[in-house]
Amino acid sequence: MSAGNGVPGGAGGVGDAIGTIDATADRRRLRSLRTRQALASAAVDLILERGLAEVGVDAISERAQVTRRTFSRYFAGKEDAALNFARADGERINAALRGRPYDEPLLTSYRAAVHTWLTDPGQPAEHSRPGPRALLALVPGEPALFAAYARIRWDEQTESVRILAARLGVDPGADPRPGIVVEAGAGVLGTVLYQWAGGTGTGPEDLAARVDRAFDELLEESFLARRRPASSLPAATSPTAGDANEERRKT
Repeated sequence: MSAGNGVPGGAGGVGDAIGTIDATADRRRLRSLRTRQALASAAVDLILERGLAEVGVDAISERAQVTRRTFSRYFAGKEDAALNFARADGERINAALRGRPYDEPLLTSYRAAVHTWLTDPGQPAEHSRPGPRALLALVPGEPALFAAYARIRWDEQTESVRILAARLGVDPGADPRPGIVVEAGAGVLGTVLYQWAGGTGTGPEDLAARVDRAFDELLEESFLARRRPASSLPAATSPTAGDANEERRKT
């Protein structure tokens, strides 16, 4: 059979049909991504221009040149749209975490994943861009933004826990190790991000350096805590003899 008569891979054949389907799917995904990014950018820009309370979904949709119905297909609300950068960055951290060596200590893996995200020259962290950084500075003072940001962080951290639990072959609901590591690592990152966004840092390179130093400090504190014998803890943390006698009298 000649090319064009249904021969796989020939002109007009199965191979071309599959290629056309893939190309169409890629174009749809690209359009969807562009629409999401346009809505997210519009939400960030309008909130920074007018304030959260003065911005509605209709205004965001109009700025992005889409309908309100289209907005609703992508986001639950204006806060969700404005914080799309946090979700995107969380997904990138988890993607890097999945690629870490299985024999690597868990906290080392989480730290390395964060470092990869922050120092990728081809795709800078969304948090480090001026708009998201300015919006992040508003989060602590805006209850609705704070709740949305906390929910996104929870979702991404839950996935981080699943990734580490799968590496260990444990149930994350029964074994606390993956959760402890992620809470510690995410706590370091969150603290530095809020301080940096609040105006105490400069550019993206400064953010990466601050996060690295904070992880160093966490590891140093952990090392010192392991070396400190329990007998050296302040006496106030243990009940005194008088307290014990008082408790016996009460019973």
